[in-house]
Amino acid sequence: MAEIIRVFNEIHAVIAGRTAHRLAQQIGFPLGECTAIHIATLEVTRNILEYAGHGQVLFEQVERQDVLGIQLGIEIQAIDNGPGIPDLEAVLQDGFSTGKGLGKGLPGAKRLMDDFEITSDMDKGTSITMRKWKL
Repeated sequence: MAEIIRVFNEIHAVIAGRTAHRLAQQIGFPLGECTAIHIATLEVTRNILEYAGHGQVLFEQVERQDVLGIQLGIEIQAIDNGPGIPDLEAVLQDGFSTGKGLGKGLPGAKRLMDDFEITSDMDKGTSITMRKWKL
């Protein structure tokens, strides 16, 4: 179920959000969680556009073993080759913004998802991997 959306403009951000919502529904997430996944995807995709200009978003159904058996989830990876983020701790704080925004995007996406990992290399780009697990 892997899908890739290449991101070059705002329409692609909308498509990425809708793709996340559709795949979450197919996995069986409740509507509220589908919406949360959609919003988190929009936030990281818009960051690609604002700070790197272009990139891609990968979607995949994932599984993990827990005490109750196999648990399904969705993994969303947003990747760009932009300038990188000099201070990862700062960008994950509410209110911090290097652009025109309110500084709610990445911290909000992190809160909406179960797992949130970010790596960034200066002048090489940024990768964000988010996962939501179906309970």
